[in-house]
Amino acid sequence: MGLARGVRAVLRVGLIAGTLDIGENLIFNAFRHITPVRIFQYIASGLTGRWAFHAGMASVALGVAIHYAIALTWTAIYYVASGRMAMLIRRPVVCGLAYGAMVYVVMNFVVLPLTRVPHSAAAMSVASRVSGVLALLFCIGVTVGVFVKRERVAGGV
Repeated sequence: MGLARGVRAVLRVGLIAGTLDIGENLIFNAFRHITPVRIFQYIASGLTGRWAFHAGMASVALGVAIHYAIALTWTAIYYVASGRMAMLIRRPVVCGLAYGAMVYVVMNFVVLPLTRVPHSAAAMSVASRVSGVLALLFCIGVTVGVFVKRERVAGGV
């Protein structure tokens, strides 16, 4: 019972957070004339390299799958940690903001450099950096913190 409920909670929360995160990304990049296809191909390129930009809808589907796998993984980590650290449930906004900041640092300075994403010679713009930070602080961090608390309280944990 506990494991199945936990898996359902992680799926619910992770899908919400992942959708908010990619929604922000799609909207921000629409103003830069970057299409959703290109965004998901970029995500897929982390696994496949430059091939993703020539693989059409197969790489788009792979990018969607990778994006949600990452969101679900971060959600699962927070959910498991919240069962061991009551502060994550008592202070979901503050802890969520801190978690989102940690996710940003790990994803951008540890994970991304280890992928096959083609690296641009141009520096990242301030607007892109701010958007990326705010998306992970609020769409992932706060969303996961608040909704994991909701799931845990509703489940009596």
